Amino acid sequence: MPRSTVARIDTDAIRHNYRLACRRAGAARAMAVIKADGYGHGIARVARALAEDAPCYAVASLEEALAVRNEGLTQPVVLLQGTHQRDDVEVCAREGFQPVLHSDYQLTWLQEASEKPSYWLKVNTGMNRIGFAPESLATRVDALMAVPVFASTLQGFMTHFACADDASSPETEEQTRRFEAAVAPWPDLQRSVGNSAAHFLPGQALFDWSRPGIMLYGASPVLAQTGPELGLQAAMTLEAPLIATRWLKTGDCVGYGGTWVADRDTRMGIVAVGYGDGYPRHAGTDTPAAVGGKRIRLIGRVSMDMLAVDLSAAPDAQEGDAVELWGGQVSVDEVASHAGTIGYELLTGVTARVPRLYR
Repeated sequence: MPRSTVARIDTDAIRHNYRLACRRAGAARAMAVIKADGYGHGIARVARALAEDAPCYAVASLEEALAVRNEGLTQPVVLLQGTHQRDDVEVCAREGFQPVLHSDYQLTWLQEASEKPSYWLKVNTGMNRIGFAPESLATRVDALMAVPVFASTLQGFMTHFACADDASSPETEEQTRRFEAAVAPWPDLQRSVGNSAAHFLPGQALFDWSRPGIMLYGASPVLAQTGPELGLQAAMTLEAPLIATRWLKTGDCVGYGGTWVADRDTRMGIVAVGYGDGYPRHAGTDTPAAVGGKRIRLIGRVSMDMLAVDLSAAPDAQEGDAVELWGGQVSVDEVASHAGTIGYELLTGVTARVPRLYR
């Protein structure tokens, strides 16, 4: 029998979170971002869970888009990184995928392809990763608009916010201003700017399409607030069994390096999960977990396959009990904060040896 370390995926929570994104998007429609294997939740199951709600999906790459089609789903799929190979362009045309083109070489591939997909153009308004500079956008668009097939298949424009998670930053407002000015000559084309964080910025324009990603999975996209505080429901519960308990005497240390030393007699539990499963190694002492409805804390260093917990707050816990590492009782955002990272990394980092169980 396999060990009972599992990631339980609640597809109802994903639907709840998507519908919350739609409400917060106002008049904009929401394309469900399911890249990175549905942020670690399984792209096929996430796509199917949202099939009756989402009018459009967004992914990073062609193989992710094909995974959606393999489920028999017919919605448009937006490729946020555009095409990675010349031949990808004609696959996009045949499959109804919409690449977001950000570089001249991709425009060359588009022009040379015998079949033309619908497509978007990426505008770099300050993120400074990919996209056409606002001052050079008109040159590209004018050349495309001069050819009827390219004029009719251009869906619109996208940009991406760098600081939308920080409501105090002026950068999002400035990026929005740059974007509006850059695309103003083409008011009939669609516009998309809003990542998950932008849904929670008061007064932020989301235009025609928003792009909720991490919020679909219940983790927070904004600083200083957890997913539950934003009305989101945890879609993944990472759970592992207690495989041993023992009493530590005052002065006993635990784990590699002996970094935690008991300052009193302490009942300890060993949980069958570690960084080999994707649990963050840097989540050390005092990182929360839960067992039997009681919140407990990690002690010492996380190992590849095990970690130690202080059971003082859960005196009835026994071997075989399920420990929640994150989920409905312990937010993934809390764990991420203790590990010095973000919920995105934890959810996408759960390894393949952890089975996903769906309900």
